[in-house]
Formats: sequence, structure tokens, C-alpha cells
Amino acid sequence: MSKTLADTLAARETMYVHCGHPACCKSTKLDIQALIDRLGPDHGSMHWDVVQLFGCPDCKAAGRDRRPAFFNCIRDYEGDRQRRNRDWKPTFDRGA
Repeated sequence: MSKTLADTLAARETMYVHCGHPACCKSTKLDIQALIDRLGPDHGSMHWDVVQLFGCPDCKAAGRDRRPAFFNCIRDYEGDRQRRNRDWKPTFDRGA
């Protein structure tokens, strides 16, 4: 089963797209909700699902050849930590 844009949004993950041209290497944070509004919630969010959607406008303006984009997906580590530690209370018992 492939991961969808709705799954990515629900998991509060952050996606970045990076230009693959060595003379550029710009990156930007993607707006997942805007992608859902444009492509639908069931559209895949894996690299092969979105790679053809992106091109670098700076490279195009500079006349550079189009290179593949790269993506990073970053988990919601703070949310994971809060859920994991929700019921945890520290004790100062040294244990025997």
C-alpha cells in the first residue's frame, strides 16, 4: 500500500523538495494541504508519485537543463515525543 498525501498530512510530516542541479541546489518546504487541494487526498506522497510534478523555476530561467528533484520527509518528532511521554511521570526513587 502506498502512502498518500492525506497520510502525510495526518502524520504531521514535513516535506521538502530540493533542486537536483549542482549549480542550484535550492530547496523549499511543501504545503501538503495545497497539494491535497490540487491533486486530491488519495494522491501518493512517495518520491515516484510527486517527482514529475516539480521543476526548478530558477534553473529554467537560467537556461539550465532539468534535473530530477529530491525530497525529504521529516517526521513530527515533537508530536511523537509528546504522545510517548503523555502519561510518564518522573520519580526520584533511586531503587534498591
